[in-house]
Amino acid sequence: MPAYVALLRAVNVGGTGKLPMTELAAMCKKAGFERVKTYIASGNVVFASDKSEKAVKAALEKAMHDYAGKPIGVMVRTAAEMAAVAKANPFPNAPGNRVVAIFLDDKPPRGVAEEARHVDGEEIARGKREIYVRYTDHGMAASKLVIPAAKTGTGRNMNTVVKLAEMAAAL
Repeated sequence: MPAYVALLRAVNVGGTGKLPMTELAAMCKKAGFERVKTYIASGNVVFASDKSEKAVKAALEKAMHDYAGKPIGVMVRTAAEMAAVAKANPFPNAPGNRVVAIFLDDKPPRGVAEEARHVDGEEIARGKREIYVRYTDHGMAASKLVIPAAKTGTGRNMNTVVKLAEMAAAL
């Protein structure tokens, strides 16, 4: 049975989209997912399911809409895809908390770095269905970086990506 990682957008970040991880786990179990485990309180969950990625995404988005009364973006990756995101990190020498993978549904457009605004030392690279950003030592919180192509995505730092890949591989 395939293992998946689901990443919810704008959940428990900056006081928005409050969702206890126990509720998220319960929603996943209700959707028929097995071996459900959440990781930190920012909308990360790993599980096993016989459903396709598209069906998993649809089930979670419906559950989230029913819970929140509004659309909540969900990005889904297989365990192998999440491991590949970690391995493809174009900034391997930077600290894991300074590199973010912004997960998208589709391949980022060409010119994603050139379209970014307020770049102040950050580096941007395209991935398969991700945008990688290396932040300066001031960190993401101090950055004014705007990446238009990332508007519907959700970001996780590389420490989290690696941990989620490990958790999914262990299922």
